[in-house]
Amino acid sequence: MFPPHCIRGTEEPDVIPELADLADETIPKRRYSAFFETDLDQRLAKARPDKIIVVGTCTNICVLFTAADARYLDYAVEVPADCVATFDPDAHAFALRQMQTVLGVNVIGLPAAAQ
Repeated sequence: MFPPHCIRGTEEPDVIPELADLADETIPKRRYSAFFETDLDQRLAKARPDKIIVVGTCTNICVLFTAADARYLDYAVEVPADCVATFDPDAHAFALRQMQTVLGVNVIGLPAAAQ
């Protein structure tokens, strides 16, 4: 299992300073997916978005699992390829392909290496 990271009380889960004024609230994650044991689905159900845009680090872990859960819940999902990253280029390309071809995520700007 991937080692613990972005744990409450560290700076990793903090909103970056450039977006701090735009963040009214955050939802602390407990696992890789932002939907696991959080009220994210309930909040989104109230907001009724046309789509969810998923961005972040660890394309092949947190981004992939969050996008998968969103698709399982029938949300339209978009992932801008230049707004996600991970430490393993092959895993990054694999995750982008999986999201697009298996999950039906709209991956914007899919790099040629991931096609």
